[in-house]
Amino acid sequence: MKSGSLQKLREELRKRDRQILHLLNKRSGVAIKIGRIKDRDGREIYDPSQEARVFNQLFGINAGPLPDQAVRNIFREIISSSRALQASVRAAYLGPEASFTHQAALTHFGSGTTYLPKATIAEVFRDVERGTVRWGVVPIENSLEGSVRQTQGQLISTSLGIRAEIYMRITLSLLSTQRRKEKIKRIYSHPHALAQCREWLGKNLPDGQQVEAGSTAEAARRVLGDRQGAAVASRVAANTYGLVILEEGIEDHPENATRFLVIGKGGSEPTGQDKTSILFATPHVPGALHQALAPFSRAKVNMLRIESHPMRERMWEYLFFVDFAGHVEERRTAKLLREMKSRTTLMKHLGSYPRGEQA
Repeated sequence: MKSGSLQKLREELRKRDRQILHLLNKRSGVAIKIGRIKDRDGREIYDPSQEARVFNQLFGINAGPLPDQAVRNIFREIISSSRALQASVRAAYLGPEASFTHQAALTHFGSGTTYLPKATIAEVFRDVERGTVRWGVVPIENSLEGSVRQTQGQLISTSLGIRAEIYMRITLSLLSTQRRKEKIKRIYSHPHALAQCREWLGKNLPDGQQVEAGSTAEAARRVLGDRQGAAVASRVAANTYGLVILEEGIEDHPENATRFLVIGKGGSEPTGQDKTSILFATPHVPGALHQALAPFSRAKVNMLRIESHPMRERMWEYLFFVDFAGHVEERRTAKLLREMKSRTTLMKHLGSYPRGEQA
């Protein structure tokens, strides 16, 4: 391409950039007005249902060449900046900084949110319940290692609801303060991360002592004080804590994703693409579970997940967590839940919320 043509195209880009900036500022002005109305009416600044509708609308009109994921990334920051102009949005997460939960929170809320790391999942729930922060982000299940029991345990007793969900692909690396893998004597990480790399660690570091940590980011921090230690964590953790990446992509299965929940007070409105989560218990008699689940078949509602959870106070009795398609405000879903309630000894609605985009 001739230099004259290149200069012409660059001038075209500068023109488009000016137009985009002008429109962004006009959009921000509208967002500020919306924020004033929300404040007057006592409405939430962050509205997961409305934001889900915005993204669905954008994907519907996107004619390319930008892929939908690029559109999501760009508008996530536009929306996050607009929220920050309306009011401060604060979210607690299972930390420390650079944990996978932190990364999931960033991909959902954007950089315009203030993030507060917490040492345990229980602390995230506690701070949101007390109103110290409005939102919390916690892991709920991994595609390979199953559910996070600490989160399930908190959902049983909390007054909070599930307001949104986040899916994130998990890629794990071996991080250390030194550059020689053969010097590694200890491997730190969250139990799920260690399990996700079981084969790789067995083959490459068979004599390494595996040490459990509260999160992958905590493992990265602990390695800073251990010259013979390595952490199984993310590339982001390496950059955050100044560690050397000895190996990348050490997870045993590439199809490795974790689902996270956004928790908060209140409920999310229907979007047309929603998921409902409940927990229930049944009488301790034969056929009770089958009877409790029969309404799903009659209503032709798609059950997405079911899992048992032991009841601490009753040996060999279980609670059941269920996710299914639909929203509690929809007539069919409301009827289904009424039928289930008459067949169970306990039923709790955990939340109806926009379905997340699977990683």
